[in-house]
Amino acid sequence: MEKAHAEFVFLSACHTAVGDEETPEEVTHLAADLQLSGFKSIVGELWEADDAVTNHVVKAFYEKAVRSPCIPSPRLLLLIPPTVQPILDLHRTIMPSNFEGRFIRLEVINGENLQVPSERVPAGIYVFINVDLRSWWKSAVKVLSSDKSVAWGDTATLSLDTSPKLSFEIRASFELDRMLGNGELIGELEMTWDELLNRGDEPFNISFSSIRGICPSLTLKAAVVHSCDNQDSPLLNSTADCKIARDTDAGHARFAEYAMSKMVSHLNDAVEHFQSVLDGRCPVDHPDRAAALTNLAWVRLVGYIEGDFQDIDPVTSLFREALALRPQGHPDHPSSLYHLTVALTRRYSKEDITIYIHESAQLYCKLLPLCPEGTYLRSITAGANGVDYVIRACNNLPTDASDEGIHLRRIVLQLCPLDHQHRPKALEQLSNALKSRFKQRGSIDDIDESTQVSREAVSLCPEGHTDRDTYLNSLAFSLRRRFDHQGRSHDLDEAISLYEEALLLRPVGHEYRDTSLNNLGGALRMRFVRRGGVDDINRAISLRREALTLNLPGHPRHDSRLNNLAVALKIRYNELDVSEDLNEAIDLYRESLRLKRLGHPDRYKTLYNLGSVLCSRFTKTQRNEDIEEAIRLCQESLEILPSLHPHRCASYRWLQEAYLSRYRVQREAADLSLAVENFRLTSRHPTRGFPDRIEVAIDWALQAEVYQHDSALEAYQLCLELFDNHVMTRSSVISRREAATAVRGAQSLPADAASYATRRGNLRQAIEFVEQGRGQQWSLASRLRTPLEDLESTNPELALKLSELSKSLSDAQGSATLTDRAAADIAAIQYRRLTEQWGAAVAEIRNIEGFSRFLLPPSYEDLQAAACQGPVIILIASQYLCSAIIVPPSGEPYDVRFPRLALADLKKLKADFAKAIKQAGVWDEIMLPIVKVLGLDLKLRCGSRIWLCPTADFTSIPLHAANPFRMKAGGSGPEHCLEDLYTCSYTPTLSALIRAQQSMKMRVLPSFVAIGQGEPGSGQGKALLAVGDELELVCKLFPAVANPTSISGDEATRAGALDALQQNTWVHLACHGKQDHEQPYNSHFAMKDKPLTLLDIMKEDIPHAEFAFLSACHTAVGDNKTPDEVIHLAAGLQFSGFKSVIGTLWQVDDAVAKHIVKAFYEKMFEDLEDGGVMDCTKAARALNHATYFVKKVVPLEQRIVFIHIGV
Repeated sequence: MEKAHAEFVFLSACHTAVGDEETPEEVTHLAADLQLSGFKSIVGELWEADDAVTNHVVKAFYEKAVRSPCIPSPRLLLLIPPTVQPILDLHRTIMPSNFEGRFIRLEVINGENLQVPSERVPAGIYVFINVDLRSWWKSAVKVLSSDKSVAWGDTATLSLDTSPKLSFEIRASFELDRMLGNGELIGELEMTWDELLNRGDEPFNISFSSIRGICPSLTLKAAVVHSCDNQDSPLLNSTADCKIARDTDAGHARFAEYAMSKMVSHLNDAVEHFQSVLDGRCPVDHPDRAAALTNLAWVRLVGYIEGDFQDIDPVTSLFREALALRPQGHPDHPSSLYHLTVALTRRYSKEDITIYIHESAQLYCKLLPLCPEGTYLRSITAGANGVDYVIRACNNLPTDASDEGIHLRRIVLQLCPLDHQHRPKALEQLSNALKSRFKQRGSIDDIDESTQVSREAVSLCPEGHTDRDTYLNSLAFSLRRRFDHQGRSHDLDEAISLYEEALLLRPVGHEYRDTSLNNLGGALRMRFVRRGGVDDINRAISLRREALTLNLPGHPRHDSRLNNLAVALKIRYNELDVSEDLNEAIDLYRESLRLKRLGHPDRYKTLYNLGSVLCSRFTKTQRNEDIEEAIRLCQESLEILPSLHPHRCASYRWLQEAYLSRYRVQREAADLSLAVENFRLTSRHPTRGFPDRIEVAIDWALQAEVYQHDSALEAYQLCLELFDNHVMTRSSVISRREAATAVRGAQSLPADAASYATRRGNLRQAIEFVEQGRGQQWSLASRLRTPLEDLESTNPELALKLSELSKSLSDAQGSATLTDRAAADIAAIQYRRLTEQWGAAVAEIRNIEGFSRFLLPPSYEDLQAAACQGPVIILIASQYLCSAIIVPPSGEPYDVRFPRLALADLKKLKADFAKAIKQAGVWDEIMLPIVKVLGLDLKLRCGSRIWLCPTADFTSIPLHAANPFRMKAGGSGPEHCLEDLYTCSYTPTLSALIRAQQSMKMRVLPSFVAIGQGEPGSGQGKALLAVGDELELVCKLFPAVANPTSISGDEATRAGALDALQQNTWVHLACHGKQDHEQPYNSHFAMKDKPLTLLDIMKEDIPHAEFAFLSACHTAVGDNKTPDEVIHLAAGLQFSGFKSVIGTLWQVDDAVAKHIVKAFYEKMFEDLEDGGVMDCTKAARALNHATYFVKKVVPLEQRIVFIHIGV
């Protein structure tokens, strides 16, 4: 570049005056280059000079130079290495810094329309002001805003004595850190001082030449000042090598020309300049190498985009190297990320290779947080050709269920904030990938997450949204799959509702109507399987027939529609035995299989489905070729599937059914063994949900019972284990009860298992089975309250961990009560993950010596402790055997058979008792055989205490009231009844009784409260007129040592009653009691404001509580659907901490109840005057006495309504 006014330069840099050794005649060195450019006088260095020596030379030179008339000081230019700050300071000290006369203070305020000619994204923009090369000034490099403006606010002070004019340049820098060259010129303008000063004192604009129809401009402000304070001294470039700068600037200029003209020669020139800088001037360790790499890569990339270059590999390699040289934290790290993303997306657009768009998405995740809102780089990266392009491309990729594919979907979702237009699609694609992986692996985490993201997608597409039907269908599909895995009925109900809405949005003629018809049909079919209802299966078949008509032969979904219609027909055949359904199903499956050639991804489904219907036809016709083909088809399906594929379970299941069907006809023992083995494989397969596995295990136990196979014991053990784990995963007591009622055959499981062990003579195991299978709600909750004293002394850290997890689990219960399904899903997932952590902690504890059976189902030796104060009688009601087992305080248990009592007889006995109280059958068929063993074998004395632990249908019979209702021979009086012989109590489980007994060690000073509510809140029942009198009576009867108090009327609210329960050890409660048969956890005591429910009581933990008298209706009545769960108010109080509870089996007449209450408390405290103490263990005897004492004034029905539970 020619410099017309150049005069002198001092090069304080090494080797600036030494040429090339190989071509010395060429005189190629920096000093010679500067001379050629116009400088008349130059000082350079031949080799590396010592800095200290250089300081002295520079000082002496300038002291002489500034006094010499031949070298005017204002024209001096000093080029120095950036590290030699002392020389710069020395120069500024020696050289004059201002001149006599006036100065202009020029403020560069901002710039607008700053269009870069090459359209390259700049790292920043700066302004260069040149005053005839005598003085010059450069602004700070500022980031370009999204509207292509820059706000500087920088100030320069320039002398008016130097030149009559000055020039302005606006330049784009492609580096924020160390600049390589001067960047690309955006605009250049020359003006005189007069033109500048004529603008006045206010800010003014100057415009530059148009670029692509846009005129860049600067806003300036000028003011004349009469002194210079050096605050705005020139900023000197730190250029170590002018050759690098010249070639780089030339490259920028030629590239800008190419961008305007599209002449390939200009592009080639730009590449040549940038390649020269990289190869000849910027070796691997050079500080400007990243900039040189980027410049070369960018022009080559643009050439590739325009079709002038074909090879993209060098471009990405150059950008990758540049990015490696600019790690996170480097000022130009965002720019390097951006450049690489552009290269990768452009490559993907031409080559359609997924890895490039995948990497681009990953880079955008790193880049976007580094691009502040309002910056030009942000607007480019977030625009249609930036991240939006990547999102669209990724959303259009086929579903990939691999870990890498799902990782990509998560990245894409991260690129879509909540208000992003592509977020619903990104959510759906992630959901689809998760569903596909769930299909392959069966992980509940995948289907949970799929449900969550699909639910969000639906929430982002309200009614009227064009894609709402798609997202409704996707959410419904996730819910349906989760129902299949976990059996939650609300998932199926919600799925059906969503499918119905989606179908309405897809009327006749809609492109995807067939999909909605098929999906809704599948959900209705499943509801029919679970709940019955012929309308559901008929509609399911109708919907799937319509779907088939929309997918005629030749349609890609025709084969699946055939298969799915056949599934529905087979289900209807199973329930209604319509032969036409079976035959049509076989034909449909055969046609579907013909279309699914070897290698078809869903061939395995049709194989085992066809096998299942052939098995059904064999059962009906006994055609041997059907069963042989069924077995072959199921085996072929297994050969296709990997070992942990979830659908192997279906193959095992139908193979088991085929072997069992053949065994029923041919009676080959090998077939039965093979059937059992497939039962085992199905029920133990880890990828299937608990409901399916439990159902198979129950069927296994049933078939083993029918065919007297020894595997029945294993099947029962597995059933109980699976059921326990299934219940444990449910996040609320309500959902646990739902789980207990949802699986067919689960209700009789504990009794059937105990019956099997009894029939095999293993009474100990029978007792363990009963205990493990009954009262699981209470058992689970009790585990979370297990005392950890022994563990704390051995491993305090682990004890604390388990304690915290147990508390978290207790606190997390309740998602079933949430009406917001999204919130309920999140709560359920969090609960399940807490359960997994809790289980892992328990497993860790069991590895500690002495804790191998920590929280495992108790053994007989553990359970026998329940009988320490008297024998416990377990009554087992099974379809195979009705009997009792007596657990004595020591020794082996006793087996008591009821030879004349089958399960049907027991049900009749229960019904007869409901009609007439005086039924001798309870005594003759049940209690008399037990009493004989108690008296003859155990030698149990008359008046001793016994505990009754009924199961199944026995829970509905008042066993304590067993009475022969006959006179003795000779008419000397009535025969003895049970209450004449023994004092009866009940216990829900043996473990509950043991916990109550052990907690008696923590007794405190007694305190008593009577809670009464005779005028409950609206809708909770009529007024109870006798409540006030009952409370007054009880408080008079209670000893003063208990400091008796009472709350009633307006004070007896839900909160008031709960507080009273927490603060007192003895409680008497007189009010309405309500048993909720539909939802037993909502059973409640009626209070003034709102009910005190069983759920409320269960949440309390009152370890010092001792005794509660529930003078209210229905407080000890279990749930008919799940009798072995013992869900009632009295059991809830016992669980919360009360060791001894009196409850009621049916409605209490408050007019006569006071007689029993009076007699009870009088007996309870009769010995206190003789130094006795309040003792809740006396409650059973006191109740026995009271019911006998009042028999003349209280009818039998009201005397036997009260029962005692606990110690």
